[in-house]
This record gives sequence, structure tokens and C-alpha cells, in this order.
Amino acid sequence: MACVQRFQRLPSPLLETVVRTSYSAGPLVHLAVQRTRSFATADLSALDASKGNRERIIILGSGWAGYILSRKLSAKKFQTLVISPRSHFVFTPLLNSTAVGTLEFRTATEPVRSRHKPNVEFMEGRADDVDLSRKMVTVKESVVDSAQGLAVVEAPYDYESAGEARPERRLKKREGKRWEVAYDKLIVSVGSCSQTFGTKGIKEHAFFMKNISDAKKVRKRVLECFEIAALPTTSDQFRRQLLNFAVVGGGPTGMEFAAELSDLVSEDMTRLYPTLAPKVRITVYDVAPRILSMFDQKLREYAMQTFKRKGVDVRTSQDIQQLRSGLPRIGAGENADEVADSQGCCILTTKEDGDVGIGMCVWSTGNMMNTFVQGLLKKSHGFPSASAEVIDNTGQIAENVEWMIEKNKKTGAIVVDDHLRVQLQAGGQQAEGDKDSSEPSFRALMTDVFALGDNASIRDYPLPATAQTASQQALWLGKHLNNDSTALEAFRFKNLGIMAYVGGSKGLLQTGNGKGVQGYLAWLIWRGAYLTKSVSWRNKMLIPTYWWVALMQRASSADDEKQVSELGLWERYHKILNGQCLPITFLPLDSTTHRPYR
Repeated sequence: MACVQRFQRLPSPLLETVVRTSYSAGPLVHLAVQRTRSFATADLSALDASKGNRERIIILGSGWAGYILSRKLSAKKFQTLVISPRSHFVFTPLLNSTAVGTLEFRTATEPVRSRHKPNVEFMEGRADDVDLSRKMVTVKESVVDSAQGLAVVEAPYDYESAGEARPERRLKKREGKRWEVAYDKLIVSVGSCSQTFGTKGIKEHAFFMKNISDAKKVRKRVLECFEIAALPTTSDQFRRQLLNFAVVGGGPTGMEFAAELSDLVSEDMTRLYPTLAPKVRITVYDVAPRILSMFDQKLREYAMQTFKRKGVDVRTSQDIQQLRSGLPRIGAGENADEVADSQGCCILTTKEDGDVGIGMCVWSTGNMMNTFVQGLLKKSHGFPSASAEVIDNTGQIAENVEWMIEKNKKTGAIVVDDHLRVQLQAGGQQAEGDKDSSEPSFRALMTDVFALGDNASIRDYPLPATAQTASQQALWLGKHLNNDSTALEAFRFKNLGIMAYVGGSKGLLQTGNGKGVQGYLAWLIWRGAYLTKSVSWRNKMLIPTYWWVALMQRASSADDEKQVSELGLWERYHKILNGQCLPITFLPLDSTTHRPYR
């Protein structure tokens, strides 16, 4: 059955503990091995001994820029060390597909450690500080918590066990041990975090789309909403609120998730839950007056028409004020206790509509700068004379003043030159874009510290904060570091276009020269491009295989429908546990052999 197989790793809450117990050994063993290997390079003496005459390049982050650069650097010239709280690279364009079960989670990840790249060392931790004069990075141990995502978490967090609604979403800081690692060259590519604009309740109750753990939570919550709604004890008003899904953000990530969720409902849930599917409501909220603003008007209009046909309600110019746990009162017949038992539902408050009861809120409103970069930009340094060159026009060297990494006032990113080298400013100058600064214009250029991706802002050359930008910068820097030519040829971005999926095997494509493609052809190009960009041959084989399986499942869904109870999966699980479908017999054990008597 289509949906059963798509959600095969996520049973209903009733069977969850049974299934996890049966299959817990494999993941636990894998996790133990992974943790052992992750800190294999923590023996710094062994790390130094293996360095030899090579330069050590420390890459902070395992995202698009950091991961691609680590694969590009020469093993003969450099000892590459990746420091990241995440031991894998996430292929973010496929996260939405994994969240709804079209693809499995492993198809969107690539391990940092690989037998094909044994020269790449890895430390599982978070960069806590950088000393530019001593050329040392302070690393803080990453606290492993399988229940947490990295969407808005810039420091290790754990969840409190307070008896409140959705306690698993409450955050509490935890501290890890620290150590220092020396570098010859440093790459800052720690990425960004989800922007919440300080909206109350978002970090505690919203779902995000930045990591595999986030996609797992979304998949689990979608099935939970349908299972609870299928219960005979669920009132009709409560059922409608459970099946009301909100997506905040009208960019490509938010709109693609709404499209994938709509496909799931129309192609799978309508057959598995025929009485519930008509009650499903998907609403997209965006503060901007239009969605997908990076596309031209014709493509935006096509997207709006497609979403309207699929029943997705797109609301623009919306002011989101709050997200809190619970449900609004749903009628005079409901008492306070029933309303308080929200089963994970939330109240989304907007200025235009007031309180709206929803089963899940996916938040995708852009990015904010990582807290490591924010802290780095606030710190003052002594002039790193061994690795910095003064580039001001005064001819003076201001070594007796404090130096700070220059910041782009608008984006909060690190200012770099067109060779991606980090720039310094002297005397506590204001950020780039500030006016009427009373300080002298002393500036210096770091020759051994680079910034990439979301963390970099090239002076007078603004670029979009996208995976395309980060990957191009990583490839350029890797090439020129290998050839010792970073000071010769300036980086230039090549716009390869932008794409988005809008549901129903339809897509949008806007090429670098502004030409637009829409519909089925754009969807084929969208899939082909991301398949080509997949890193390993394993995923290049797995991704089309899962796409083909999903297509065949949908083609045979009419036959599957006959085998699925109209009551939904919850009742089928009840029957299984009651022994109506699968009798379970407990046999006494022989005290000698510890095997069941026959």
C-alpha cells in the first residue's frame, strides 16, 4: 500500500514502542560506532603526527560550502579537518520529499567520513571561538540528542520533562567540554539558522526544514494527526483542527513543502483515509504581498493557479503574531478539559484572522546568521601581523588599536574581498553601510582566513544566500588553494537559474538569463538537476529507484484501496494487537537452553 510503505519507518503511536524495541539494536550499534569514530581525531597528538609537512585547513561546518570544499582539497598539500556538530551533509532540496515519504531519509544525506576520502579528518563539535593571532580554534563538544533538530538550535539543547503541553519542544542549554586546535588556514562556513523574527512560541512549537531530524519530526507529526483524527472518540470540530496544516513562508522551501504535502493528501491519504481527506486544509501564510518573489510574474501566477486547483490556500500580507500550544474553544458543547487536551495541536494567531487551531505549523521564513558568526563579529582582536595585510590608503599600520572582523550591516555576514578572504576593521569602526563614522578607515585583509556561503558577503558584489552560491564558492576556493592562486583570479558567480516544485508533477524553472519554463517539463528538469547534483553513486541510484517505486505505487493504488480498511490504519493496528489479524503467542522458555518449549 502506497502510504503504508511511504511511512514504513513511522508506525502509529500505539505500535511505536513495539517496533522500536524490535529494531533498536542496529541503530544503537551504528550510533555507538559513529560516536567512536567521530572523536577518533580528538587525540590531537596523533592528528599532529599525521600532518607531516602539509598545511592544516580547518573547515567549520559540513553544509554545502564546507562539505564540497573538503572533497575538493588536495590530500598531498593539505590536512583537511572538518569541525561540525553534524557528521553528515544534508542535501536540502530533497528534505521536503523525505518529510512526506516520497524518498527515504538516507537519500538526502552524505557522511563526512568516507572510505573514499580517508584524508578528510572530522571532529564532532561546535566552533566556540577563534584566536586570529595564535591561529587557534576553540571547539566545544557537541551534545548528542537524537530528539533535537538543528533548525534553530545554535547551541546544544536538551528538553525539559515538565508536565506541560508538548514538553519535548522546550529547550534547555547544555554545555560540552572544550579543546583547542591549531590551523594554517581557516574556512568559516557554519551556515545559517531559521529566522523567527522573535515571534513568540515559534522555537517551542513550530517545525522547521533545515535538517534530517526536522524532516523526521514532520513525517511523524503528519501521521499522528491523521491517526488521532481517525479515532471514533475524536469530535468533528477537533478533527478539522487536527487536519489543518499551516506553512509560514512563501519562499521555495515553504511552497515546495506545501506542494509535497498536498500530493501526499491527494494521492495517498484519500485512499487510506477516505472520510478524512476532504477535511484536510493546507494554508500558506506569508508576510510579503506575493509568494516566490524571486520568480517573474508569469511563473508566480502559474504557481498561484496550481495551488488553487490543488486546494492549497495561499494568504499573503499576513502578520503572524504568536504560536502557542492548545486549541481555541470549538463550541459550546466542549468543556475546558477537552479543549485543553490538544494532542500536540497549536493556536496560530494572526492579525488578520485571530486565533486559528492547527495540527502542525511548518516555519520557513528565511535565514538568520549563525550565533558563532555573531559572536565572532563582536570580538576584538590584536593585529595578526603574521597573517594580515593592511589595505587602507593612509600608509599607516594601526597595530596599537583593536581590530574586529568587518560585518555587513544588512545581512550580518562577514565582509570578504572578491577572493573570499576575511576583512578586518580597526578602532571599533561601524559595519559596512554605516555612515558618519568618526574612526579612521583602517582595514586589513586576512590571508589565511576565508568565509563562504551564508557567512560571506563580498564587498560591492551582493549574492543570493543559496546552496548554488555556496557550492560555487567552495569549488572556486578549492581549485585555487590547490594551485596556490587565490590572489590571482577573482571569484565570479554564475547564475544557473532557480527552480521550485509546485505539486501535481508541475514545476517552475527560471534560467540565469531570465527565461521561464513551467509545468511538467520544468518538473522533469527539477528532478534531473537534483539527481545530477547528488554526491555519491549510492544516492544517484537510490533516488530514482524511490521515485520509480512511488510512481508504481500510485499507479496501482486502486488495487491497494481494496486491501485497506476505510476506518484507517489506527483500527487495523488495534485489530493486530487484539490478535484478530496476527495472533501473538507467548511460549514458556526452557530454563537450560533459554529457548521456547515446542
